[in-house]
Amino acid sequence: MHNVSKLIASVLAAGLMLAAGSAHAQSGKFATIRAAELVQNSPQFKQGQVQMKSEFDKRKSDLETEAKKLGEDLQKFKREQDVMSAEARSKMEKDLNTRKIDFDYKQRQFGEDFQKRDRELTESMMAKIKEVVVAVAKEKGVDVVLQDPVYATAGIDITDDVLKKLQATGSGK
Repeated sequence: MHNVSKLIASVLAAGLMLAAGSAHAQSGKFATIRAAELVQNSPQFKQGQVQMKSEFDKRKSDLETEAKKLGEDLQKFKREQDVMSAEARSKMEKDLNTRKIDFDYKQRQFGEDFQKRDRELTESMMAKIKEVVVAVAKEKGVDVVLQDPVYATAGIDITDDVLKKLQATGSGK
């Protein structure tokens, strides 16, 4: 009998906690955001794209020029190798291999630098967006912001408000 009264007391306590929890959840205010839209339409994203372009376009162009020159020299070598002396052919082959190794290294380094910088700019931009989402949520008295829900009514979507605030802070990172 003692176990039955413990069980009833536990069930009652759990029921009260559940009722209190659901009452609290009903009083909470929710909002949603469409993250992809925020990123794509934010001036911070556009500024990051411009910054990446300015930082990496010259290196990319230089690599493309070097690749073209190396390709032309390889074609020339293939055409002329039969009429070259063994010593000249060996020297030219060694030079082309060295250039190819250097080019591959530069290309790999470019890719790594690009990815690192892109990651840095993305993290900075996402931190700014998160900061603005929090500010808008606090202004509106929102308890929870859900990102990209499967379904949400337009009335709880604060994406446009966040975007307006991002645009107001605009070019100032």
